Amino acid sequence: MEARLLSPLGVALGFAVAFAATFEADARTLRWAAAGDSLTLDPHAQNEGPTHTMSHQIYEPLLQRDMEGQIIPALATEWAPLEDDPEVWEFNLREGVTFHDGTPFTADDVVFSLNRAMEESSGMKTLLASVAEVSKVDDHTVHVRTDGPNPLLPNNLTNLFMMSEAWAHEHGVEMPQDFAAGEENYAVRNTNGTGAFRLVSREPDSRTVLEINPDYWGHGEFPMEISELIFTPIQSASTRVAALLSGEVDLILDVPVQDLDRVSEAAGLDVRTAPQNRTIFFGMNVGDDELEHSDVRGENPFADVRVREALNIALDREAIQQVVMRGQSAPTGVIVPPFVNGWTEDLDAYPEADLERARELMVEAGYGDGFTVTLHCPNDRYINDEGICQAAAGMFGRIGVRVDLEAQVKERHFPLIENLQTDFYLLGWGVPTYDSEYVFNFLYHTQTDRYGGWNATRYSNPDMDEKIQSLSSMVDIDARDALIADIWEEAKNEVIYLPIHHQVLNWGMKSEIEFDVQPEDQPHFKFLQYTATN
Repeated sequence: MEARLLSPLGVALGFAVAFAATFEADARTLRWAAAGDSLTLDPHAQNEGPTHTMSHQIYEPLLQRDMEGQIIPALATEWAPLEDDPEVWEFNLREGVTFHDGTPFTADDVVFSLNRAMEESSGMKTLLASVAEVSKVDDHTVHVRTDGPNPLLPNNLTNLFMMSEAWAHEHGVEMPQDFAAGEENYAVRNTNGTGAFRLVSREPDSRTVLEINPDYWGHGEFPMEISELIFTPIQSASTRVAALLSGEVDLILDVPVQDLDRVSEAAGLDVRTAPQNRTIFFGMNVGDDELEHSDVRGENPFADVRVREALNIALDREAIQQVVMRGQSAPTGVIVPPFVNGWTEDLDAYPEADLERARELMVEAGYGDGFTVTLHCPNDRYINDEGICQAAAGMFGRIGVRVDLEAQVKERHFPLIENLQTDFYLLGWGVPTYDSEYVFNFLYHTQTDRYGGWNATRYSNPDMDEKIQSLSSMVDIDARDALIADIWEEAKNEVIYLPIHHQVLNWGMKSEIEFDVQPEDQPHFKFLQYTATN
């Protein structure tokens, strides 16, 4: 029989058929659920965990953290400051990458994306506060110049996603969505990333379907065992667990603490647990002359550090841990988890509940009869968030601070904080850079166009601001760590926030799934694997 040479097209078609057959045989649909949905699909609009979770499936940053929290290459393969100019970081980009619409990924997209993320309406701009200029060297090389050397710039890039410049211009989304103002744009419900999955359909707060990206550069580098992702936000904890127990979903984030035994003891299901890089706390309006949501007129009780200290020692963190969290939390006295540079055991120490001393402080501050204030709380964002607020309200009531609790979904809660429309609120904070500077930049620095994006306390301390800004360019590690310790000491003495606890993560899933709990509560599904079966 005469041998025949296949044309290049024939070889390609043959490979495609073989790949399709293998892919179809291995294809799996993963149905998963969490308490709340992504707030938006615009990747620069909101710096919020579940929003990043969805973005990480579709879009990619230059660098990302893996399932153990370690930084690994993504769209950048190498990065380092220039030897002759330490104020410039050079990023070498991955070649052969395409967006979901088939257009190539180049340095132009990086320059566009980082500049877009620094716009006023971006929720990510504080992460790039030290950036002075982003420039293209060639199609696969980008320079980022900072105001002084910034050794931690790569840590700030793990949730900064790259968009297609051409796609953004085509659809008029050169600027990020102004989420706090309720703005809509094309990128809110449509996507074009380079990630492992691409968007099929989107029904906010109901159902989002993604399919595998057959052109993804990571085939062969990541397990990529899922062909279809179906996400259903289920706010009700009992309903979410019921969906897992019935097999309606395969995996849920944040198993309710009251159902941990029920899930772990169910046949074919496992609970995977790990400490989370996130702290839960209360914030107070300490800066305004008068509180809007209080019965005190002409003055602000939160402006008095004695009132803040009274609330701090009225808060029984151990009772919250035992009763509300069923042991699944780590009480703390500081908004920085043990993962993060700057954390110490001394900082983590929290005061014992002391109602007698708390009442004395209220009298000393002139509020012996107490006052009424509204506490705003989410009910679908953090583990038992509304339960925490209910318990704390009772504790504060014992010293005369009467709390009107308003609990609502995060889509309504977060704009209150961003628009300074709350005087007392619950918030959680993760630290994706794993450095205290991130906490200071967002939560303690005076609100400006680039800093203090989540500082709804109205706290302003110019001396502290100067120290915070200097951290980004300090290359002497010992001196930098000493300054971080100094800032934390001052911040803790001011009692601007009331830290409650560090969260503990519990993911529930089918036993056949092999998937580590990621410390930032970020399920990067391209890493998920299934147990081999015979």
